[in-house]
This record gives sequence, C-alpha cells and structure tokens, in this order.
Amino acid sequence: MDLLTNLDIGFQAALSLHNLTFCFIGVLVGTAIGMLPGLGPLATIAMLLPLTYALEPVSGLIMIAGIYYGAQYGGSTTAILVNLPGESSSVVSCLDGHQMARKGRAGAALAIAALGSFFAGTVATLLIAAFSPVLAEVAFLFGPVEYFAMMVLGLTAATLLAHGSFIKGVAMVLTGLILGLVGADVNSGTYRFTFGSFSLTEGIEFVAVAMGLFAFTDIVANIRSNQARDVASPSLRNLMMSAKEFRQAVFPVIRGTAIGSMLGLLPGGGAMISSFASYAVEKRVSRHPEEFGQGAVAGLAGPEAANNAGAQTSFIPMLTLGIPSNGVMALMIGALMVHNIAPGPFVMVSNPEVFWGLIASMWIGNAMLVVLNLPLIPLWVRLIQVQYWVLFPIILVVCCVGLFSINNNVVPIYFAAGFTVLGCLFWRMRAEAAPLLLGFILGPLMEEHFRRSLLLSRGDLSIFWHSPLSVAMLSIAAAMCLVILLPQIRKGRKAAFEEEA
Repeated sequence: MDLLTNLDIGFQAALSLHNLTFCFIGVLVGTAIGMLPGLGPLATIAMLLPLTYALEPVSGLIMIAGIYYGAQYGGSTTAILVNLPGESSSVVSCLDGHQMARKGRAGAALAIAALGSFFAGTVATLLIAAFSPVLAEVAFLFGPVEYFAMMVLGLTAATLLAHGSFIKGVAMVLTGLILGLVGADVNSGTYRFTFGSFSLTEGIEFVAVAMGLFAFTDIVANIRSNQARDVASPSLRNLMMSAKEFRQAVFPVIRGTAIGSMLGLLPGGGAMISSFASYAVEKRVSRHPEEFGQGAVAGLAGPEAANNAGAQTSFIPMLTLGIPSNGVMALMIGALMVHNIAPGPFVMVSNPEVFWGLIASMWIGNAMLVVLNLPLIPLWVRLIQVQYWVLFPIILVVCCVGLFSINNNVVPIYFAAGFTVLGCLFWRMRAEAAPLLLGFILGPLMEEHFRRSLLLSRGDLSIFWHSPLSVAMLSIAAAMCLVILLPQIRKGRKAAFEEEA
C-alpha cells in the first residue's frame, strides 16, 4: 500500500500541466539530440542546466531525465537510417539495424527499437519504484565510514570502466577531486586554493565545469562536421513488424531489459555497457550467430532494450544513495544541489513529490517517446541532414546566455572557456572527462565523510577496518585495481584502445 500511496503522490505531481509540458520538452529535445552526432545528452544537459535555476525542482529534474532517456531513443534512429550512431550507446544498433534498413525493413527496425525501448523503460521504471525505498532503508544504516568507502568504490569502478588508459582515468578522477576542494573548508570555513580571488571563495561553478568540458568541447571537436549525410528514408506505411520479426524480438527484449537493469545499477555503468553486453549475450545464445551483422532482429532488439533499461536504472543509486553512476547522474545531483536538496536517502522523506514525481514522469515520458518517434520520422530525417556549422552558433549563444544568467555575471563564462581549453586537451589526449566530473561532485562529499570518520575515531585510520561494509567495499575497490593492473589485462586494454582510436 505504501508503494501505491507514493505513486499516487508522484502521478499527482507529474500529471500537472506544468510538469507534463517539461516532460514533453525533455523527451523531444532528448530525441533530437540523440539523433545529431556530436551532441550527446551529457553536453545537452550541461547546456540546459542553468534553466533549472528558474524552475521548480521536480520540473527541472523531469526535463533533464527526459533528455537522458530520450537520447537513447533518438540515437537508434540515426544508427538504423544512416549507420551513424547519434549516441554512444547506439553504436551496436548500427550493426544489424542498418542492415535491416538496407534490406527494405527500415520501418520494422524502427518499430522494433521503439517498442523494445518502451518495454524496457517501463520495466526499469517499475524496478526503480519497487526497489528504491528498500535501498534507501539500507542507506539509513550507513554512517560516514560506510559512505566514504562506497564513494571510493564508485569512483574506482567509474575509472576502470572509462575508455582508454587506466592511469588517465585515475588522473582525471584525482583532478576532479582537487577541483572540488576549491573554496571554503567544510569544517573550519577557511578559504583554500582561491589564490586571493573572490570569485573562487564559493568554489568553482559546477555548471561552468560541465559546460566547458562537454558542451563547448563538443562544439570544438565537431565544428568541421559539415558533410552531407545520405539518409535512407523509410515508408511510414511500412512501420509494422511481421509476425516472424515479432517472435524473434520478444526474448531478446526481455533478456536485454534484465541485463540493462542490472548493469545500470553499477557505478560507471549505464546505457553503453548494457548495449554491448546484450549484443554479446544474444550472439552467444543464438542458434544462428552467423546472421549477426547481416540484419539479425535479435542483434537490434536486445541492445535497444538494454540501453534504455540501463539508462533508467542508473537513477537508483543517484536517488537513494546520492552516488552518481555516470556523468549524467552527476549532473542530476548538481541540479538537486542547485535547489538546496541534499542527494541521498533523505530526498524520499523530505521531498517526496520530487522523488516520486520524477519516477512517475518516466512512465509518461516513455509513452510520449513511442508516440513521438514513429509518426515524426520525416521530421527526424530532415533534422539529421542539418549541417553542424548551422547548429553550433546557436548552441554557443544559448550556452553563454545560460552561464551569464546564473549570477548575472560573466565570470562563469570565463571559467567555462578555461575548462573548454582543458576539455580539448583531454580530447586530444584520449582522456575521458566524465570521471573528472564524478570526482568533482564526490570530492567534497568524500572529504566531509572522511573527516567525520576521523573525528569519531579521534584520528585513528583503523576505523575504516572496523565496519564490515567498509572493509568489503574497500577490498573490492582494491581488488579491481589489482586485476586491471595485471600485465595481460593492461596490455589488452591498451590494444583495444589503440584499435578504437
């Protein structure tokens, strides 16, 4: 009964005209952004984050969440029609989705992707509603020692799952941790790392970091992407699957939903890892693995379900524990902090309309996406053909206006420009910026829990080995580092990265 009561609170919040409008805007923008190569959800949310200052917390979070899972839908459209993934999690969909399009089954491929994603999103949202309260109850048992250990584990996992060199991943996390310490000391209030600048006394503006590392860096990286794209436009009369295709898609969708739901919970996990894992599973269990890469329905249906399930279950650790599992969830925590809402298990108690309103909006948003994606295919086809040099001046102006609107000050724009230079440097070095953002968000929280632990133990570090949970999480983090540093595995990661590059 508690679940039904909570969902009633959520639907009352989500079904208001105001929040329905922002849900629609979120999924529409997310679909469009997911289709445009070079503009992922992370960069887009970074651009739009300043808008949440003027919105109610639940409205801002509903819009940001809609952009995130809407991008998973949109990315599959370009993957199928153009063989060009608009979103990284849609790379796998190119393999069989585009082959179906070349065989004249583009409409069926789009229908499989949309309906599989809708099913996975619906199930994943149900899991969030069912298990978030349970996980939040467990989180109430955590003290500063356990929270510190959990953040260490989360950052370690995010570093290991980042693309490329493990050393670069560690360096990015440490850079984020250091940047997060700029400003007032958490205990004494003494200013540190400000270099006498009044602009740094309150710390580095989170929005400026996110926008510089992702939005502006993406503009620089894609500014030469002005090539025309040859798009295979499907017939709107041919959007129905055949009975055979439906049968071939059912079990891959169910398996993909299960895989994505589990992997989405892991720190550093989410949509991309889920889609690759689902494709590998489907190819292994298939009776005809030779058909994969030639237009196999299972090779499209499974990954599409997995990436949407993974995207949505990644909200669970963010909402209940205050731990972001990926860069987008770090931005979600930033949006909560903008409205003075402390992320973690207390959100469910102190702001139930925000927590349950966000969950209820996911069902509504997934239904909107099915309605949007199929009938509006001609519009999406035209959008894909827009050249990037037309888009980037508009994006740049919107970003600068958003940064100025934070405090009616140009300083955040200067910070964003500086982080753009850093972002371009990281891009040239093949160093992923998302671990830096996770470190920047978790750095002050880690310091706070670490120092609280030492206050409780009067400076004795052995307190971290007195808690079984802390010992388990720190041991897992250490074991993960040892495994990845084994010469054979390190050599394999390096070879894979050079091949990707």
